[in-house]
Amino acid sequence: MNKIALVTGATSGIGEATALVLAEIGYNLIITGRRSERLAVLQSKITDTFDVEIKYLNFDIRDNQNAIKLIGSLPEAWKKIDVLINNAGLALGYDDFQDAQTEDWDAMIDTNVKGLLYISRIVSNLMIENKDGLIINISSIAGTQVYAKGNVYCASKHAVDAITKSMRIDLLKHGIRVSSISPGAVETDFSNVRFKGEDQKADAVYLGYEPLKPADIAKVIKFIVSRPSNVNINDIEITPKAQANAYYVNKN
Repeated sequence: MNKIALVTGATSGIGEATALVLAEIGYNLIITGRRSERLAVLQSKITDTFDVEIKYLNFDIRDNQNAIKLIGSLPEAWKKIDVLINNAGLALGYDDFQDAQTEDWDAMIDTNVKGLLYISRIVSNLMIENKDGLIINISSIAGTQVYAKGNVYCASKHAVDAITKSMRIDLLKHGIRVSSISPGAVETDFSNVRFKGEDQKADAVYLGYEPLKPADIAKVIKFIVSRPSNVNINDIEITPKAQANAYYVNKN
């Protein structure tokens, strides 16, 4: 059987691009997301193009019990997960701290932090049984920097950075590698979600320069998973040429 990768948040953006790249290099896939119709479309797209097998699990990673149930329901052969891509995440709202909506904070913490923890705990235990595995957490340059109106989104990605480092230590004795990728500006529906459908505001984020594309991050993931088993890529930070860090973007 081909190696197996589980990709969360595979319905669009980086997750979708990652699923396509991993299928191209021969991985069987478990894709997850909240939008079942998009998962079904991606499943068909992959199986029509690549000689791999694919299963999709339709759930919200914030629901720990449902995650346990659905991943636990996989056939035994599919529980030998070689690679976990913790991609699901979001930003909600772009407000000064004192004006932010606590519901937005809850959604970001529950998804970006707790959801990642839930999935990682389930899958890492399967990897421990298999005595091998690779976990790649998709973080952000906001995981080591903060910017105005980023408050809790930045805090959630700082948590991902800390979790990644602690996972790397705790899983070391089990032979499980842990990596993280911290992108800067990537043109996805990230900003549409953050601005809650205000497309003009979302589009303005990417005006005046060339941002990264989801495929750029997927190619970095391909690089990490294709390293020899004795090599661990700890952390990669990647930005578009026009972006120096979380604060400075050269817009024309």
